[in-house]
Amino acid sequence: MFIYFKKLFERNKSTAKPSFGFALVEIVIGSAIIVTAILSLISVYNTYLLHALSNSKNIQAGLLLEEGVEAVKFLRDKGWTTYIQPLSSNTTYYLSWNSGLSMWTSSSTPVPYIDNKFLRTFVLEDVKRNGSDQIASSGTTDPGTKKLTVTVAYTTTGSATSTKTMSTYITNLFSN
Repeated sequence: MFIYFKKLFERNKSTAKPSFGFALVEIVIGSAIIVTAILSLISVYNTYLLHALSNSKNIQAGLLLEEGVEAVKFLRDKGWTTYIQPLSSNTTYYLSWNSGLSMWTSSSTPVPYIDNKFLRTFVLEDVKRNGSDQIASSGTTDPGTKKLTVTVAYTTTGSATSTKTMSTYITNLFSN
């Protein structure tokens, strides 16, 4: 029996050819798989960074919208007849912080971009009320109520411009 296995082994040994080329092919295929995996991971990471940076701009724009609404409410609280009533309806205005007066001011003259990225504007519209004193598309103009629309425009990936808008109503709360 031992002789049988010895002959079988010698026959297989003599018919087997050396396979030096297969080792090289395996190395090339293995390297290609590893390089493809690494490039895929880099591509996924770049996409993640692109969306993460885009999302931070969206968050900043949302915060600037809220700040714009609060700034106009600040002007309303300081004096409706002084700061809100003189503003023309359906005209674009810009907000800026006046550090000398320690207060917000509005102007129809464009102001520099916020952080060199964001342009914030606001528009006040007249509000009409129907016979039931409800806000309506037609009726009597309410001098003590304005519709406020704040808009923030900013550039996104590439040169595309994105805008966010927030609308609310403000009233002459303090009759000032």
